Amino acid sequence: MKTYIKHIFFDLDHTLWDFDKNSELAFDTIFKKDHPTIATAEFVKVYAPINQACWKLYQKDQMTHDELRYSRLKQSFDALNYTISDSQIDQISDQYIEYLPEFNHLFDDTIEVLDYLNQNYNLHIITNGFAQVQDKKINNSNIGHYFKTITNSEKAGVKKPNPSIFEHALQLAGAEKDQSVMIGDCLDADVNGALSFGIDAIFFNPNHLEVVGDINQISTLAQLKKLF
Repeated sequence: MKTYIKHIFFDLDHTLWDFDKNSELAFDTIFKKDHPTIATAEFVKVYAPINQACWKLYQKDQMTHDELRYSRLKQSFDALNYTISDSQIDQISDQYIEYLPEFNHLFDDTIEVLDYLNQNYNLHIITNGFAQVQDKKINNSNIGHYFKTITNSEKAGVKKPNPSIFEHALQLAGAEKDQSVMIGDCLDADVNGALSFGIDAIFFNPNHLEVVGDINQISTLAQLKKLF
């Protein structure tokens, strides 16, 4: 992989930027202020899989941006039997988007690995997150200077795993398929999306999920230093 790769494309959430930790901190800020009876840890246990399911629908264009923001909260509160109005859900949704990028926890070794890779490779991001929020995450985490390009699904008009977003990213980067690799935590959007498009992919798998097939994978970002 070292011999032919020139461009490394990273996913952002759950790959470099620790979404789960930062998300819990954002909710904790909101609940302590306006909903003190909600135990943040218990809410997050319910919210995490619901949010993931909603994102899968969003990635497949089976749920709109607004439906995603509402449904993931509505379903979570319903699962906890917590009575809340639609207007309160909308308020929490807005607060969450405001607070989330203010927290900037990254996965272990992110900076060290980006420093290492940046010496010999062109680094890029391809993300399905909302543009304004993702830009704030990158800037507040002080990692923006590592990346030559940032491809966002809102600006590209399509979401991973749609091949058009990978085509858009390569054109923006001035990269060729056989010189590129995609690294991300989502098998469908990042890995299979990239492989189907015709570029190599590495599955970031810190939770050691069982993977079917011969897919390159790492469980820590530090392992990238052995691959490149």
